Amino acid sequence: MSQRLIHSIVVSGLVLLLSGCHLDMYDQPKNPPLTSNAFSSDSSSARPLPEGVVARGHARTDELLYTGKTQGKFSVFFPFPVTERVLRRGQDRFNTFCSPCHGRLGDGNGMIVQRGFPRPRSFHNDTLRAEPPGYYFDVITNGFGRMYSYAASVKPEDRWAIIAYIRALQLSRRVPVETLSPDERALLIRNNP
Repeated sequence: MSQRLIHSIVVSGLVLLLSGCHLDMYDQPKNPPLTSNAFSSDSSSARPLPEGVVARGHARTDELLYTGKTQGKFSVFFPFPVTERVLRRGQDRFNTFCSPCHGRLGDGNGMIVQRGFPRPRSFHNDTLRAEPPGYYFDVITNGFGRMYSYAASVKPEDRWAIIAYIRALQLSRRVPVETLSPDERALLIRNNP
């Protein structure tokens, strides 16, 4: 193959390759976000999403998981099995988001109470012990009384984990000592002299 033929093929290839480079997408007419736009009646460059549009992967089709209800009533069930891992996650989220008001034991004696703010109800009173898990989910999601909504701060799965941990706290106050194993009794005595 001659030097001239190779040179012609290389040049032809470069011409073809470079002819595919356009700046059309870069140079297209567009409005930067949050700028005014004479085209729309409200002068906004950002258009609202059409009704019913759901981002991929964000369809909330599980009523129990996302509302705490089944057929419009507070659920007595959890949307997934409560495991040790779920309880540990619930304890972590409870200590982060709930204990400042409700205290680490769920008795309503959190730091804000010690600083003079009104005391929330104890999770150990009979009224709250009787409430189904769906009730707690609704309160965490929508707020109640002085408590504001945690929907933006705590994802639904973590809300359920918190509820599982609250249930564990409630059960811990009512376990008869006779039902504990010898190791558990020793641990109880050691931690409560």
